[in-house]
Amino acid sequence: MSAFLSATVLVRHLTGDPPEMARRATALLASADELLLPDPVVAEVVRILEHFYESPRPEVARLVRSVVTYPPVRCMDTTLLLRALEIYEVNRVDFTEAYLAASAEAAGVGRVASFDRDLDRVPTIRRVEA
Repeated sequence: MSAFLSATVLVRHLTGDPPEMARRATALLASADELLLPDPVVAEVVRILEHFYESPRPEVARLVRSVVTYPPVRCMDTTLLLRALEIYEVNRVDFTEAYLAASAEAAGVGRVASFDRDLDRVPTIRRVEA
């Protein structure tokens, strides 16, 4: 079976909450041939784990890495997502800003237009303001 993954299935699997839905989510992940994971869903999973479940940043990064690298999961750009997770965890910036920084690196642009000063902690890019 091929299917697009939603954040709800991933969060249930990763948290075990609630148990019945978690069992069903885990069974789905175990039985699928191909699961398509859009980048916005990854961002939503990070947000839910971080804010609703109050998971620490290293744990969020570890859990999301496990999903992104799970063999049946297909992402648009796994390397980009893994780099974004690294920036999120190491440089302690919001995942969306980390994704922008990783995208700037990958594109060879090296600059991100943002008012978010947290990006100044990412040494591989330069933040520019309007």
